[in-house]
Amino acid sequence: MSAPPKCAARPFFLPTKRGPLFCLFHPPHAMQAMRGAVLYVHPFGEEMNKSRRMAALHAKQLAAMGYGILRLDLYGCGDSSGELRDASWDYWKEDLRAAVDWLSNHCEGPLCLWGLRLGATLALDFARTSVFPIHRLLLWQPVISGEMFLSQFLRLKLAGSIISGGNPASTGTRQLRDSLRSGVTLEIAGYDLSPPLASAMDALKLEELADAGNVIDWFEVVPEQGRDLPPAAKRVIDTWRRKSVHVNVHSIPGSAFWATQEVTECPELLAKSARIFAGEFA
Repeated sequence: MSAPPKCAARPFFLPTKRGPLFCLFHPPHAMQAMRGAVLYVHPFGEEMNKSRRMAALHAKQLAAMGYGILRLDLYGCGDSSGELRDASWDYWKEDLRAAVDWLSNHCEGPLCLWGLRLGATLALDFARTSVFPIHRLLLWQPVISGEMFLSQFLRLKLAGSIISGGNPASTGTRQLRDSLRSGVTLEIAGYDLSPPLASAMDALKLEELADAGNVIDWFEVVPEQGRDLPPAAKRVIDTWRRKSVHVNVHSIPGSAFWATQEVTECPELLAKSARIFAGEFA
């Protein structure tokens, strides 16, 4: 199989009312007819950095197939303006609105949202109120419960306290939640988590974010071939199907690349995701 043609990404800053957002646009390859546009929504915290390589690889794949791909750093993240402590869930949805508006002016064809982890959950929430028609949603390992996700993130503070010889009793998740509720911004693993953003995360329930008519491809990375989806994921999918959401489930064996110590890849996830685009938009 020959290597896909190279499509150099174009960096630029997208102006918004809160400041410029850093973007990378992967234009569709010149030898391909434009088939559509895809907006990538990155995960939260260190997961964003761990997954940059996978995001870049998939964006290049899709660009070589004729899609225009936009990757952006949300407000307060990466190389975009602002501080994470000032970010909010609604600000991020406004970022996606600006990105989709840009894509609609630079690409023809249907629009797809592709998100990873908390970015997948954000993409789904954004799609509910988007004035732009969303043709399809590609969710890589979406966060199912914001409450559980927040607890796992808060535990990083507990782990850091233990390593530094501090008092873990003062950094338990209950105590940290109490601090957030009292209006204290917490520094956790190098990221400043504000009370409004933590509260928005805490309230997220994936099963409530899809509407009838949505077309969703859910990719779940599992440790080994044949491993079933977690019960919580099955419950969400069953709920969606009862609501007439069209959801396709793809169980992919591989590494949890967004969380591994070293930067890793999941080749089967790339290949299966690319086949979705090759078939759907053919």
